[in-house]
Amino acid sequence: MEDATRPRAWLAKSVLIFVALTTMLTACGGQGDVTFSNESAKDVTVSTENDEFTVSGYGATVILDSGCIQGDVTVEFASGRRVVVPGPICPEKQVLIQHGKAELQPAETDPSDP
Repeated sequence: MEDATRPRAWLAKSVLIFVALTTMLTACGGQGDVTFSNESAKDVTVSTENDEFTVSGYGATVILDSGCIQGDVTVEFASGRRVVVPGPICPEKQVLIQHGKAELQPAETDPSDP
């Protein structure tokens, strides 16, 4: 009877190892994109802990495979007004910029993504 349980135990261990490795690889690769969407007419400057870039009026900027932005993000409007969006900002959210305000919203999903 002991010989019959060995294959099951080996199979169970193999499945656990496979699940653990798959989870680790998924967490490390393809971390997700963070989107900054500007629905106002004028360009804004966005500053993160590592980058500074411009998001055009009625445009968007996507930081590819960035994973979460850990620190706060500052959005500076053409008027000089600054709005701080508290971090972390992760791919399931986007920074939506509208007429003097910036806030986190659920990220839009691409229908072609599985």
